Amino acid sequence: MTDQAGAGDGAGTATHRLTTRETAERLGVKPETVYAYVSRGQLSSNRAPGGRGSTFDAAEVDALARRTGRREPASPTGELAFRTGITLIENDRYYFRGVDAAELARRHTYEEVAEWLWTGELRTGTRFTAPSEALAAARRTVGALPAHCGSTDRLRVAVVAAAAADPLRFDLSREAVLGGARSLIPTLVAALPTVGADGVDGGAVASADAGLARQLWPKLTAHPADEASLDVLDTALGLLIDHDLAASTLAARVAASARAHPYAVVSAGLGVLEGPLHGAASGLAHRMLTEALERGGAAPVVADHLRTGRRVPGLGHRLYTGEDPRATTLFALLAKVPRAAPALAAARDVVATTARHTPLHANVDLALAVLSVSWGMAAESGETVFAISRTAGWIAHALEEYGERPLRMRPIGQYTGPRPPRPLPDATRTPPQ
Repeated sequence: MTDQAGAGDGAGTATHRLTTRETAERLGVKPETVYAYVSRGQLSSNRAPGGRGSTFDAAEVDALARRTGRREPASPTGELAFRTGITLIENDRYYFRGVDAAELARRHTYEEVAEWLWTGELRTGTRFTAPSEALAAARRTVGALPAHCGSTDRLRVAVVAAAAADPLRFDLSREAVLGGARSLIPTLVAALPTVGADGVDGGAVASADAGLARQLWPKLTAHPADEASLDVLDTALGLLIDHDLAASTLAARVAASARAHPYAVVSAGLGVLEGPLHGAASGLAHRMLTEALERGGAAPVVADHLRTGRRVPGLGHRLYTGEDPRATTLFALLAKVPRAAPALAAARDVVATTARHTPLHANVDLALAVLSVSWGMAAESGETVFAISRTAGWIAHALEEYGERPLRMRPIGQYTGPRPPRPLPDATRTPPQ
């Protein structure tokens, strides 16, 4: 898509103009139908610069789409497709509201990238602060969990606790949602236990002037961070904010379509993220890299995966033919961190060794694994970074979905069971124990 802001975005939609083709795609109709809407007074148009064709106001087009209940345009591959003005992935690159996402994350902090995704405005120096009441509730709840619980378990209950502490969570106005998001994300970070600290009280809270990456670092490792390593973490957070309609993002949009409040939207995303094929994939890459370092090379490790028919973790991505641009960006930054050299060399060895058998390229999970292995982080650390980062993306999609027709995501089941009518089944009595 070429639009810079989607329905319900609230950032620039009043002045953004669509071509006739873009308008037809957004409405799910033919170009001829667009001009029929104009002739009936349902849509206004302006002559395009140079007098060739017409342009249409994006907000007016989206309002017409909601009134007419037009379905989303069909995907060329026949897969489910939804309008979005947030992320575009094409030609082995990806863009946030039309801006190269890798360059944006490299030049700006996670908080600034989040604001761009939410508002379409780049607000330098933005910092997120956890409110005391929500943070206290989240820490108490996290502290009550069994010691064996992972970070995603803690994040899930922290979201619920923060929601319970916010009596205005059902206010779905744009400003209320944004205010809640700016509070929720640092609350999730601060609720996590500090690595190496006694108990699970979350440790000391970083000052409000500290960026989110600096607040998150002691939740991942007991080793103090240098600026280059913090830069890697901050860039990773920015890169992972959104990636089109990934499984967790689709779950978040379904929840928002039912007008669930933003905390419930984030909970829906976290529930899907925990799967081994999504957010947890970096943990598999972490273990593989650790084994490669222990065994002195990638060859025996890759051979074990291929022999048993397992996919080599951290390689390949369905949306990219070459290397994942997120991995490319992080590898370049990790190359500047001396401590990361062994793990980075092992990752490159994995890619080269696997390439002898199948042409797969590195994805972001492998890059996250290099970071986590280098700093002695837990295998689940990549998943933690993924979850914290993607929370901002889920909020961006919720804001967009709140501007769409409610409950529009209602697929029809294709029934494959026995045909009715059938007689009532015979009851089976459970034998006494």
